[in-house]
Amino acid sequence: MSGHSKWSTIKRKKGAADAKRGAIFTRLTRELVLAAREGGGDPDSNFRLRLAVDKARAENMPKDNIERAIKRGTGEDKDAAAFEQIMYEGYAPHGVAVMVEAVTDNRNRTISDLRHAFSKAGGNMAELGAVGWQFDRISYFSFPSSAMNFDKAFELGIEAGANDVIEDEGHIEIIAPVESFKIIADALHKANVQPEEAGLRMSPKQEMELSPEDSVQVLKALESIEDLDDVQNVYSNLKVSDEALAALEAA
Repeated sequence: MSGHSKWSTIKRKKGAADAKRGAIFTRLTRELVLAAREGGGDPDSNFRLRLAVDKARAENMPKDNIERAIKRGTGEDKDAAAFEQIMYEGYAPHGVAVMVEAVTDNRNRTISDLRHAFSKAGGNMAELGAVGWQFDRISYFSFPSSAMNFDKAFELGIEAGANDVIEDEGHIEIIAPVESFKIIADALHKANVQPEEAGLRMSPKQEMELSPEDSVQVLKALESIEDLDDVQNVYSNLKVSDEALAALEAA
């Protein structure tokens, strides 16, 4: 499952870049809105919302902004435009399959921006279902190894229905079926472990391996798509090697 580890490494580095750009507030706001809309406005009974609130506080988002986003999600803020979550499909350079999770209040703007980003990067958008069959939806959790030792994490994950538990670069990852999400979330909460990431993700059924140079080209294309305001997450079937990561950092 090394692809998950590489994906997380890129995400953590990307998160730092997002914070510098200030885009993190936009993404957190949308996560708060969606979490509140799906599971209600009480963080104590809505794990996804609790995680989003904790992330927002960690980024020093003002309390008023957090409360306003939650009210927007629950429908209490009648004047706010409605967000919707949409999955788009496409291909990056070298035929790498890409799934794009967007949160938008304007579909036309989002699809226009995505088409431009894919085209500029040397890829293209795809019809619904053309790419999605190459991915499975999974539950995904990531937290620092300092929060719980690997043996305990492994035992917790397997007992809660996880498919795999991995330790890599100071982080522990739990990968599980979608239906195990709440069970694992509750088990981690009971153990006082606060995940840095927790949610449903798209996982490739089979990864594509490219040369380091071609991998860097694809990773830069994925970054350009991630940079769009309406994009929440980007998933691909690229197998990211250590050489490719090193080349990306040196670029």
